Amino acid sequence: MLPMTLDDYNAFCAALPHTTRVVQWGGAHVWKVAGKVFAIAGWSSGVDLAVTFKCSEMAFDVLKEQPGLRPAPYLASRGMTWIQRVSAEAMDDAALCDYLRESHRLVAAKLSKKARAALGL
Repeated sequence: MLPMTLDDYNAFCAALPHTTRVVQWGGAHVWKVAGKVFAIAGWSSGVDLAVTFKCSEMAFDVLKEQPGLRPAPYLASRGMTWIQRVSAEAMDDAALCDYLRESHRLVAAKLSKKARAALGL
């Protein structure tokens, strides 16, 4: 199976409920739910697409030690639990999609009750 492309990433994120995409921060493809970021792709210097996502504290503690994964630059240094996958060495594309889905859920869960209700979440 070929590694996830930017088009694959965008198609996956677009299929999640109530998402929007903007290209910002030097060409990164930033996906949001109700205006809140849940996934970022771009800035890749390797073969694989670099993808950044929010995760639980427990997942962050485990993932940050795995090959091909690292605390997300800028975000993790500010105390946020965001991971960046820079290669598929320890996380294949199917697992990445699971984490993107979970990132979407985590971000949506932090929305106000009113915002969640308006979106049907």
